[in-house]
Amino acid sequence: MDKNTTRREVYIVDGTRTPFLKVRGKAGPLSATDLALNAGRELLERQPFAPSELGEVVLGCVMPSPDEVNIARVVALRLGCGNAMPAWTVQRNCASGMQAIDSGLKDIMAGRHDLVLVGGTESMSRAPLLLNDGMVNWLGELSSAKTFVAKLKQYAKFRPSYLPPVFSLLKGLTDPTVNLSMGQTAENLAYRFKITREQMDAFSLASHEKVAAAQDKGYLKEVVPAYAYSGDYFVADDGVRRDTSMEKLAQLKPIFDKKFGNVTAGNSSQVTDGAAMLLLASKEAVKKYQLPVLARIADVEWAGVDPAEMGLGPVYATAHLCRRYNLHASDIDYWELNEAFAAQVLACLAAWESDEYCQKNLGLANAFGKIDRARLNIDGGAIALGHPVGASGARIVLHLAEVLKRENAQRGIATICIGGGQGGAMLIENVSSVGG
Repeated sequence: MDKNTTRREVYIVDGTRTPFLKVRGKAGPLSATDLALNAGRELLERQPFAPSELGEVVLGCVMPSPDEVNIARVVALRLGCGNAMPAWTVQRNCASGMQAIDSGLKDIMAGRHDLVLVGGTESMSRAPLLLNDGMVNWLGELSSAKTFVAKLKQYAKFRPSYLPPVFSLLKGLTDPTVNLSMGQTAENLAYRFKITREQMDAFSLASHEKVAAAQDKGYLKEVVPAYAYSGDYFVADDGVRRDTSMEKLAQLKPIFDKKFGNVTAGNSSQVTDGAAMLLLASKEAVKKYQLPVLARIADVEWAGVDPAEMGLGPVYATAHLCRRYNLHASDIDYWELNEAFAAQVLACLAAWESDEYCQKNLGLANAFGKIDRARLNIDGGAIALGHPVGASGARIVLHLAEVLKRENAQRGIATICIGGGQGGAMLIENVSSVGG
């Protein structure tokens, strides 16, 4: 969209997220719906309007459970939005939460709604286990057998090879077009940009240290408690390792390329459960309900890249977005670049700094620019927090808005790589009030 086109302004007025809970080898205490309810209920309870006054609910989710079909609708109903409330679910892999924001943004801009609840949720610990093809076919033939003898014959055909399930989580983290896991694509970037194991581990250590510092200083204000039906409750992200060190990280073995690789569990994002929710509003809604304004969404950009180097998606999306507004790296006050892998973040930084790469791949005359590390993920990222894929895109936008407000800064970009070879970038601006 041309930046001079007349359009309705859209504001982030508030947002919450649950603590991000590390997956520990079994189903977590909260479903994706439960997570979204915990974040959404707190968010809506502090608003001056009823949930039924929203225009719609849009949520990102990649791996909902079988009883969470169109999970946005399930959440909307359980939040008390009412039967008349339309709700829909979006899926853009790792950027599903950001896609939900973009979808709500467009509907407000188009004048369809004035208030939209958006965000993302994921319970990766509850990713469905699927039957393999052998079991599916055997069960199909069994159900077709009409007589007792026919059923016995079918039972005799059963083979132990039908038993192993298909792990949807592992399938979802593997690109079917290039047959590479997301970790293998990170290894490709490490090789291409000559990123060392020490650099990856140092970046990862810093992520943990920054999250720990942010927790201690009370900077993660968007985090609200999450309550499980078991009576358990969670008040903070539990994946941060305060006792980690370069020595401990160096002891971890590569997991995606065991012989030659450098990507380990320690310099990768954690598999995690969590949800993040934001309330978007038009200028008219802000004035009508006298809502606070956290940030204005200036624009969004999506880009496609080689799936084998999917981690470079932010390079393209961000460069295209900034070119549209004649912005350079130095014009952005703060950055949230989702930490899928340390290698992926470091590769993006290297690509932006390279004249050759930017000239050849982005059509720029020179390098996009050097990102000030002191302004990048200043409160840590997914390596320490975790990466619940449906929620991360919403989390980084919400936290960036909080950072801009806290630091009294003007402009920020949240950007994320996307499995399948895409990138998303969102430009937001800090605004203290909404004028006439």
